Amino acid sequence: MHDVIPTLPDSDRTLLAASLACFAVAGVATTATDGVELTIGATALAIVGVYGVARYAQSVTRRTLAHTALGLWLSFIGIAGTHAVGLETIGTVAPGPAAVTVVALTAVTWATLLAAAGATIFLGFREYGSPAPADEQVLDSDASDYSTR
Repeated sequence: MHDVIPTLPDSDRTLLAASLACFAVAGVATTATDGVELTIGATALAIVGVYGVARYAQSVTRRTLAHTALGLWLSFIGIAGTHAVGLETIGTVAPGPAAVTVVALTAVTWATLLAAAGATIFLGFREYGSPAPADEQVLDSDASDYSTR
């Protein structure tokens, strides 16, 4: 019996999920207080998150990575719209304590921003390192654009 949803055998979505969690905790930790210990811990978590995104980027195709990056950017833009309204305003409207809503929105904002940036950067590295076929027209064009004097 085969899977209902086909996935690549090497893709590991748990790495991406773990990276999002690391970025979320790091984002909340840096905005909560100004303690040096929290900043160092948040930096370490962000580094672990970047490592997870890098491993995820290696395990998927370029097309999947591009779709992931695009989805993360669209998610970030959507959640960033809540900042225009104001996190406290949304916290008062949403059910439950306002502080919990503000922290959750902050965590999601940081997670999507850092993951989108990381996925885009690693996609760029893959595109830069990929062999591109030489364009025959450029190679065969006349050299009148170049000075031979």
